[in-house]
Amino acid sequence: MDSRMDSDPPTLRTFFLDGPAGRLEALLDPGHSSAPCSVVIAHPHPLGGGSMHNKVVYHAARVFRDLGWPTLRFNFRGVGLSEGAHDGHAESSDLAAAMNWLDARFRLPILAAGFSFGAAMTLRAAPHHPAVCACLALGLPLHSPNQRYDYPQLARWTLPALFLSGDHDIFATPEELAQALAPAAPHASLQLIPGADHFFTGHLPPMQNAIRNWLSTLPLATNPSTTAP
Repeated sequence: MDSRMDSDPPTLRTFFLDGPAGRLEALLDPGHSSAPCSVVIAHPHPLGGGSMHNKVVYHAARVFRDLGWPTLRFNFRGVGLSEGAHDGHAESSDLAAAMNWLDARFRLPILAAGFSFGAAMTLRAAPHHPAVCACLALGLPLHSPNQRYDYPQLARWTLPALFLSGDHDIFATPEELAQALAPAAPHASLQLIPGADHFFTGHLPPMQNAIRNWLSTLPLATNPSTTAP
């Protein structure tokens, strides 16, 4: 589950952080000192070509970059220069390691985000990290040709969360998403981008606008709509 990649701004810092299966390749935009929270964004499925340079991940990161929020992207184990091998489940511990690094570096509340497989890993890891204040799940998959995704944690969900998908997503129909997210109400909000597929093809600006609008509703120390880039 991946799509075309975008180039990254030259101002980003490339480095490695320690993960449970070895070093993880990462990109950091340090943001501004006045930022109300930091952000980590997890990428789509490695076996589908997913990486931290994925187009959807890149455009989501641009939203936070424009707000001046510290934003971390990283490659799961076995992707790019990250050590280890793909597991399919243990990647949630890679995300936990990334959140630990972000927490230690900035000491800010963390907004945990992910696209597709990255969204699935976010739902696994985020509720267990004390610094996470909200979640953003882009294109949350419920099934693929080789796998079904279950989210029992939604029955105990308490974090503010936006679930943003296209209404033509082949990995989760609007009806399937509504049913899957019902146990997480009222904390989870489902928003569909009309006409968009799983990769938000041709609908990346509406996706970004939906993220911005949701951020403005969160009880953050600084309203994101007024934060200077």
